[in-house]
Amino acid sequence: MTPGDEVVVALDVGGTGMKCALVRPDGATVHAERHATDAARGPEAVVGTILDVAEGLAGKARADGLTPVACGIAVPGVVDEARGVAVWSANVGFRDVPLRDLARERLGLPTALGHDVRVGGLAEARLGAGRDAGHVLFVAIGTGIAAAHVVDGWAAVGAHGAAGEIGHILVRPDGPPCGCGRPGCLEAVASASAIGRRYAELSGAPATAAEVADRAAAGEPLAGRVWREAVEALADGLATGQALFDVATIVIGGGLAQAGPRLFDPLRTALRERLTFHREPRLVAAALGDEAGCLGAALLALDTLAKESR
Repeated sequence: MTPGDEVVVALDVGGTGMKCALVRPDGATVHAERHATDAARGPEAVVGTILDVAEGLAGKARADGLTPVACGIAVPGVVDEARGVAVWSANVGFRDVPLRDLARERLGLPTALGHDVRVGGLAEARLGAGRDAGHVLFVAIGTGIAAAHVVDGWAAVGAHGAAGEIGHILVRPDGPPCGCGRPGCLEAVASASAIGRRYAELSGAPATAAEVADRAAAGEPLAGRVWREAVEALADGLATGQALFDVATIVIGGGLAQAGPRLFDPLRTALRERLTFHREPRLVAAALGDEAGCLGAALLALDTLAKESR
């Protein structure tokens, strides 16, 4: 075995699909594939698919003359990385699933289990838009909003595996109800799903966040109002994040980042208006797209391998 032969089996598991890859230690993807999660089958069936796919990837690596050296798996929800347990996930149905140990037993490889947004932040901080920044806050804005605080290439996990839940910062005390049960959370106002929902409530017509952004850019007053409300709430959340973490770079990922300048231009202005003595962070779009989860899972696995080999 030579270093050039080594690859990591990496899986990024979402409620709808799994993004899977064989990744070299330098971050280069040598093979990628996608599979349906089909969470409606139940958590046991999903775990079975994860293990089958991971085993298949390891087999493909060997068939191609490569050597799988570790496995990294990213899942949504609350993740206890120290124990390798998927504690809870609404989208996939996990409840205290010892996924790391199950994968390690099946593959016979050192395995790491991580939170999908945290590993995405890890990848963006080491390989993507936050590279060389040192202190990075990665914020993923899609159906919900979550973040990862990465310092010198290491993402904070928290005492209970729940660090980075910036989507549950209270920004509008009298705002709409959040899925967590409290009104006015950031993701209840500024997530992609919240933007579409707010527009539908006011207009009576369904719309996605992307459509709201398009209509706002075209000058539609109602869409402009909804978009502006979301941007202002997001700026409030990011200002709180900057007060807490004092990062050099904020990387915005997820579906909402696809709005480009329509999001980033007003968001930069709104964030700047909210900062007093805090230094203004660089605000940039994520660079790795939907590959970030797989790449981050691979990085986490390599970190685990390095620790185990000491």
